[in-house]
Amino acid sequence: MKDVTKRSIIRWFHIVFSIPILGYIYSPFEELPKYAGRVRFVVVPVMLLSGFWMWKGHVLRRFISKRSGQTRCGSEPTRVKMRQEFEV
Repeated sequence: MKDVTKRSIIRWFHIVFSIPILGYIYSPFEELPKYAGRVRFVVVPVMLLSGFWMWKGHVLRRFISKRSGQTRCGSEPTRVKMRQEFEV
């Protein structure tokens, strides 16, 4: 899947999950208890996570790729090890 497609999907999740928040804000006061649980425990966390992912997702992906690269390189010789072998 291309990065453009991933960004579009996350953006649409963000937009779609913002609709219940508008209903929560503009609904009559008597109907708030119907929306409260869903908005607090589902909609807001999804909105926050998708918003952070759109904002700083590149940093998290870079961090994850560096961590997975470090665990893979444990058995392979690193540059420092190879340099030491050539200097001897």
